[in-house]
Amino acid sequence: MRALQLTGPGTLELREVPIPEIGPTDLLLKVGAAGICHSDSFVLGLPFPLREDPLTMGHEIAGTIEAVGTEVDGRRAGERGLVYLCWSCGVCRECVSGNENVCLAAGRTAMPPCPGLGPDGGMAEYVRIPANSFVPIGELEFATAAPLADAALTPYHAIRGAADRLRPGATAVAIGIGGLGHVAVQILKATTACRIIAVDISAEKLELATACGADLTLPADEKTAARILDLTDGRGAEAVFDFVGNDATAKLAVESVAPNGAYRMVGLDGGIPGIDAGPAGGPGLPWGASVRKSYGGTRSDLYASVALAQRGAIGVSVERFDLAEGPAAFERLDRGLIRGRAVLIP
Repeated sequence: MRALQLTGPGTLELREVPIPEIGPTDLLLKVGAAGICHSDSFVLGLPFPLREDPLTMGHEIAGTIEAVGTEVDGRRAGERGLVYLCWSCGVCRECVSGNENVCLAAGRTAMPPCPGLGPDGGMAEYVRIPANSFVPIGELEFATAAPLADAALTPYHAIRGAADRLRPGATAVAIGIGGLGHVAVQILKATTACRIIAVDISAEKLELATACGADLTLPADEKTAARILDLTDGRGAEAVFDFVGNDATAKLAVESVAPNGAYRMVGLDGGIPGIDAGPAGGPGLPWGASVRKSYGGTRSDLYASVALAQRGAIGVSVERFDLAEGPAAFERLDRGLIRGRAVLIP
């Protein structure tokens, strides 16, 4: 089969490799589509390999079951579905409590094995997956369904984690209207009655935010925090979701979140928000505001995201590329030129 593999730091190659063999508790999935995430770009840019062997990338995967392991019940060849990206142990106290994304077996890093970030992923014609990671999608199109595995799962989890702040009349801010951010706006629209403010440096992405249901859009600049405060009577937004995570967006989140508000760090760009233990006031984090680094989501979050997509409440804007065009798609992503999500079609 063909597979897009990381063969060295910064090096992607389309290679011919054997179709994976599956174990008794596995499924073999014929890949219909695989999304490209900023996490993939982050891995591509690492100065060291994640493992000695070439790594097939891709953790947003949709496809059809091709073969079923001998010990797997309840699954059959021909079923269409997504791959839940947290390959957790399933038996620890976090997993049985429904917190698979912070599985105890993953230690303090709390990042269970994820396809394309250790095990081989789905930027290929076939992928081996644990049977319990399969989530049915019915008749959803593969290209628009694949990104749900992260681009919907992750914002859904972050939003659900701030649900107590998102009461009718509250204000939510989404910073960064890329692959995750444009879906976050839709999830907020579908699941809350709050006012939604979208922030981005790109006018085109702010237009996308409006199309996704944002009530207001603001360009990201040195005046954005002041504008948000003006729009909230000086109080700030009850919830701020940062899908970029650099120094500028972290600073913006701290300066624009309300007292007792929720600041959710989702983007992975290494931003330092500058929070200290001094008295609240001025541009610092206000009293009562919570800060949470939100990783991935639970299996339940993914089922909920699929349900929203199936009833048409959310949808992913995608740009399609052939598997062989993977390097070009990564380049467009890194240059900020993708509208929504880039998706590879094997």
